[in-house]
Amino acid sequence: MVFKRLLGAMGAGGPSVDTVLDGGAVAPGGILSGQVHLQGGSANVEIEHIGLELIARVEVEHEDGESEGAVVFERFTVGGGFRLAEQERHSVPFSVSLPWETPVSELYGQPLGIVLGVRTELAVAGARDKGDLDPLAVRPLPVQEAVLEALGQLGFGFKSADLEHGHIGGTGQQLPFYQEIELTPAPQYAHVVNEIELTFLATPAGMEIVLEADKRGGLFESGQDALTRFTVSHHDVGARDWNSEVDGWIRQLVEHRASYGSHATYGHADPYAAGSGYGHPSAHRSGHASGHGSGYGSGHGSGYGSGHEGHRSGPGLGTVVAAGAAGLAVGVVGGLVAAEVVDEVGDFFEGDDDEGGEED
Repeated sequence: MVFKRLLGAMGAGGPSVDTVLDGGAVAPGGILSGQVHLQGGSANVEIEHIGLELIARVEVEHEDGESEGAVVFERFTVGGGFRLAEQERHSVPFSVSLPWETPVSELYGQPLGIVLGVRTELAVAGARDKGDLDPLAVRPLPVQEAVLEALGQLGFGFKSADLEHGHIGGTGQQLPFYQEIELTPAPQYAHVVNEIELTFLATPAGMEIVLEADKRGGLFESGQDALTRFTVSHHDVGARDWNSEVDGWIRQLVEHRASYGSHATYGHADPYAAGSGYGHPSAHRSGHASGHGSGYGSGHGSGYGSGHEGHRSGPGLGTVVAAGAAGLAVGVVGGLVAAEVVDEVGDFFEGDDDEGGEED
């Protein structure tokens, strides 16, 4: 789906921009490519800068409750420094790396309710206009897919997914927000937890997996939250029994063996080495009442390499989503097409040109 928009800052008769992303979803850390097509207006102009912004719809908790806003979490410069003649057509190809912590927006082609977009900015004669806007589809990395599949096969169900503004303490989180995937408990855990919240924090080396359990209270005590984290390597995809591994994580979480409030710091010798799935219980979530921060800086690693195409795909959580996702809070049913999400991207971001995370 492509949006075309005349650049209002340049006035009537100014150039127009049409950004076309290459087809298919991209994985976190992967390469996003496409072309920016320019159409000259009624006069020659100097194109000073062509930029791309990655934008996400994020929930922010504050004293008065909860609100939503757009956060720019990456910026790229993909062109500029040339003259666009009257009515001239000019195309600028680009290839950029997504941040490793980019949220997953779809599973087996089914949208999860996460709204991401790519916005094109054109600077002409000192004026900047945020022109073209396209939806960004992000698929899971093999390790993420393996964990989600295992959860589905263990009996957990998909409830909803959103982006929360804030930082998870004790982790290596880089972006100003994190993704929460909410799961209904498997039957064997339904008597002890109301729901499980899952967060992936990817890096070039591997993945931090943060799990939080909303534990049920007893007759004379209220419920409480338990939080812990685990680390795995990208190369572990085909080397682990994920059902047993993930079930062990859940058992450790609900049995509350982890001292999850210890505020340990992230980073130690080879956290993604084999067997390092346990022993990292020091995560805690923190929200921020302030406005959205500025975009996360550039410098992310290259795309996720090949060689991981052999990961299994079974009737796990992905099948639950694809089959209709009965617990999906955003109303996406199996037969609906992604065009509705495309419309949502446009409707949501069109009014956010003056968002606090933007820079001139």
